[in-house]
Amino acid sequence: MLLAVNRVLNRMMPLITPLSILTGVLCGSSLSPYTYLSPWLFAFMTFAGSISLGFKDFVNVLKKPLPLFACLFILHMAMPLVALGLGNVFYHADEFTITGLVLAAVIPTGISSFIWVSIYKGNTALTLSIILIDTLLAPFVVPGVLSLLLGTSVALDTGAMMSSLFWMIVVPSLLGMVLNEWSKGAVAPVWSPRLNPVAKLFMAIVIMINGSVISPYLAELNLHLIGLAAVIVLMASTGYALCFLTARVLRWNEADEVALIFNGGMRNISAGAVLAVSYFPAPVAVPVVLGMVFQQLLASLVGLLLGHRSKVHHPADQSSAA
Repeated sequence: MLLAVNRVLNRMMPLITPLSILTGVLCGSSLSPYTYLSPWLFAFMTFAGSISLGFKDFVNVLKKPLPLFACLFILHMAMPLVALGLGNVFYHADEFTITGLVLAAVIPTGISSFIWVSIYKGNTALTLSIILIDTLLAPFVVPGVLSLLLGTSVALDTGAMMSSLFWMIVVPSLLGMVLNEWSKGAVAPVWSPRLNPVAKLFMAIVIMINGSVISPYLAELNLHLIGLAAVIVLMASTGYALCFLTARVLRWNEADEVALIFNGGMRNISAGAVLAVSYFPAPVAVPVVLGMVFQQLLASLVGLLLGHRSKVHHPADQSSAA
């Protein structure tokens, strides 16, 4: 039953996020007192996603590290600079919106990218390695890049942010991976189907809580909000395009290309929203939460384009599979 529920939830991913945000906005500030729960719920989500991660694949990927380094460069240097540029072009007088755009770009890749890479037959070993390395670096990279790009324009509690990322992401990830190694991979097939539906439920709750906190800024649909949504879509689309072009220029195989596209294009937006709500003024969270609305929808669109390209390039494989 849990497997069936998880399959249904996977198909509904593009709808779960916007519906959760809508619910949070409609609830107004009534869920705001439960903000303290978000890091704990997110830690469980990270643990549930990490029990399928192993160190062996990571070691194999390190033998040919260029795709890994290229993805990390796009995630934490190229895209934050793109976000900063877009912010200064469209919102040069609004430091909170600029901060939100940069935060949405600098947070680590999302564990959900593994689902999309698996669906479209990408390099899952590379994907797991990117998730692992990016997760471990997050407490240092996120505050560091924010400080580097934003300077003193916005007050940053770097120590508290590093601590939050450490307990939300690094500790549960390491626990999940150690459990995977200890059980020699046996834990994932047994417990992933049981934990994943709960993790997706927790994700919806976290999004609702964050939506409730910033509900005053999302409740009224206006030109500023529509324009900001367009900028978010442009920024995310730029990330996907940059990953695609990088893989093409470096002439990677299709599996590595798919891994780079989804890992470089997607973000752990839930973590970003928790950070934004916990350590910044509420307007900073608006771009991050809007990124939640469009992330899975854009991933679905990119997946359709990749699927169409695969059919064009490998018609024989498609017919034999049928």
